[in-house]
Amino acid sequence: MKASDLFVQCLENEGIEYIFGVPGEENADFMMSLEQSDRIRFILCRHEQGAAFMAEVYGRLTGNPAGCLGTLGPGAANLITGVADANMDRSPILVLTGQGDSERLHKESHQIMDVVGMFRPVTKWGQTIRHPNNIPEVVRKAVRLARTEKPGACLIELPEDIASLDATQAPLPVRRFRRPVPDDTIVDRAWALIRDAKRPIILAGNGTIRKRASAQLRQFVESTGIGVVTTFMAKGCIDMDDERCLYTIGLQARDHASCALDASDLVITLGYDMVEYHPGLWNAEVPHRIVHIDFIPAEIDDHYQIDVEVVGDLAHTLWMLNQRVHAHGPERLDYDHSRARRARAEMRADLEEHKDDDTVGVIKPQKALWDARQVLGPHDILLSDVGAHKMWIARHYHCHEPNTCLIPNGFCSMGFALPGAIGAQLVYPDRRVLAICGDGGFLMNVQEMETACRLNANVVVMVWEDHAYGLIAWKQQNHFGRHTDLSFGNPDFMKLAEAFGWHGHRCERSVDLRDTLEQAFTETGPSLVVIPIDYAENQKLTERLGNIVCPI
Repeated sequence: MKASDLFVQCLENEGIEYIFGVPGEENADFMMSLEQSDRIRFILCRHEQGAAFMAEVYGRLTGNPAGCLGTLGPGAANLITGVADANMDRSPILVLTGQGDSERLHKESHQIMDVVGMFRPVTKWGQTIRHPNNIPEVVRKAVRLARTEKPGACLIELPEDIASLDATQAPLPVRRFRRPVPDDTIVDRAWALIRDAKRPIILAGNGTIRKRASAQLRQFVESTGIGVVTTFMAKGCIDMDDERCLYTIGLQARDHASCALDASDLVITLGYDMVEYHPGLWNAEVPHRIVHIDFIPAEIDDHYQIDVEVVGDLAHTLWMLNQRVHAHGPERLDYDHSRARRARAEMRADLEEHKDDDTVGVIKPQKALWDARQVLGPHDILLSDVGAHKMWIARHYHCHEPNTCLIPNGFCSMGFALPGAIGAQLVYPDRRVLAICGDGGFLMNVQEMETACRLNANVVVMVWEDHAYGLIAWKQQNHFGRHTDLSFGNPDFMKLAEAFGWHGHRCERSVDLRDTLEQAFTETGPSLVVIPIDYAENQKLTERLGNIVCPI
């Protein structure tokens, strides 16, 4: 068979369901072969970056990679931001790029660049196909590495002349193996510290949203009563209604959860990635004893001095700890949870403070997120773009289930939410999918409105309009007492929605927002909801967090 046919067969063999992308002439043979597949659906996008974000969200929600495709040169370069976002946020994806004829790769030539080298900092592994019969090995390795903890991006580059050659190999069988588990002795050491602590607390990171890990974590918390603070990307690992849920941390300012963390005598980090929330922000002034539990060894950092490191499958490690809790007798654990419970109560009061606002002309972020939580069910999905709204979502939107609030918080790329919502809707067509964007981030991938319309995707995008790069203004204001000119104009969003074939709603009354969102979710196809946001609340929050005093 032709090499491009073998490539597609190998992808089918791996269970790849979707490839998102923008093809070029160097992908021609591959696209012809892909068209014959009845198992892989190709989603034509309007920009390669949007394609990468769609693949990223598919990977985050399923644990399996999707493909994002670009041609050589500029097409490959357009993929890189979304690929970097997926890789740093631990989402498995395959990056598929074309390349020029292998006979001209050694010299200066039209659109030729070292794509594998360019992607090296933002992928786990990348490889050029140099011989048709190498394809099964390369695809098998790329998929396996993409899925291996911590998941990430792997690149396969297929030169146009190689794609058209004959191949004689067949796809390799897919064999999946259990991840390594920690030694009993190490788990015993960790358990001894946990058992003997008086005010332990859990700092849960991105690794805990894996389905099995979340289930074991909930059992552990139920038995021990230990409170859980989550990073942005760990929302839902424990139910927001559980009294042990202490909400999120990571705004780079003191919050109620910081008080519970400061008061603890042992921090148990689970699936924690310091790309989200650096330990210097929570462990510098009050160094804690730390038990680090994760799939891989911890990053070396001066503010992250570990007492016991438990490396292995996170779900299995938690199962081993649950066995020890049961054997010891949970009733014999002598913990003081008073400060953790107080932190939860104070944060809960903050969440409810503006739920009944009736302002006109601008809508407070707290009210917008309260209403969003009311219209979304436990399994529905909210996606955050990057901007000032992300800080509010991180603090004020909480979850019942893992992977129901997707926030990019490693690489933190703007433009994520709109294409990401399309990817989420393809995975879960029966769930409500809400993307929240600032007017800056929304326009960075606005062209994917056409993709959503073409797919008739039932997604709702809520744009918080402030005519500025609000997060940068907020941070400059905090640091310098003023900010540079960060304002811009916007299109008429209702005309924009009409032009792209979307339903459009503008809501300027707080009391109408919930009904507006409900109406948008009843409409067939994509809907845009635009609200003027009250970012005067940004500085008020800064002042409030700066005045938090932890009880002695």
